[in-house]
Amino acid sequence: MSTTRALPPVVDADAWQRELDTLRKREKAATRELDAIAAQRRRLPMVEMPEYTLEGETGPVRLADVFDGRSQLIVYNHMWFPGEKWQCGGCTGFTSQFTRLEFLNNYDARFVVVTQGPIDEALAYKRRVGNKMPWYSTANSPFGTDVGAPPGAGFAVNVFLRDRDTVYRTWHTDGRGTEQLSHSFALIDLLPYGRQEEWQDSPAGWPQSPAYSRWSSSQEIAAAYGDSQPE
Repeated sequence: MSTTRALPPVVDADAWQRELDTLRKREKAATRELDAIAAQRRRLPMVEMPEYTLEGETGPVRLADVFDGRSQLIVYNHMWFPGEKWQCGGCTGFTSQFTRLEFLNNYDARFVVVTQGPIDEALAYKRRVGNKMPWYSTANSPFGTDVGAPPGAGFAVNVFLRDRDTVYRTWHTDGRGTEQLSHSFALIDLLPYGRQEEWQDSPAGWPQSPAYSRWSSSQEIAAAYGDSQPE
């Protein structure tokens, strides 16, 4: 791991403002492109889903009822490793960001976690790491496999639309596609040194570490937010 403390060049205020104005043009162009992408997303077709039964805190629940009366649903499919006390650190860290989701009520929407873990284990893990989102289990359902998050595989984000008791799948992403939902990377990318990961394009001498090495572990998240201390 590099410990070099390189610094950006020092210039006067006018030179700094010129450089910022040049960058701002690209930032504005990116914002407009994101607006255009969102517009295209709103025009995507959708696919009708079969009926699924998931497991919730109070027992079996139909996918249509996971919406809790709303018409739109965002699902984060959380990776799950059977028999492990500490689950995926990336998924744990990502979902730990979402503590105030009530604003989605104004948009007729809900955001939940679905995992392949058995519901009792999933809820225990939720408490252990201090997660605030509603959790459901698809351990006894093909739902996870059908939406790109099969047992033992990766994570995903899926969006659904409900028309009465019929549910449609409208959008999906995985990998770095989930970053647009995260405020953590948005904040880190504002910093002069950025994420400090080796794959990133950084000036010579900038501190760099292996990918993921600076991410909080599940144990660290539990220590900060959960109901128990890590071992």
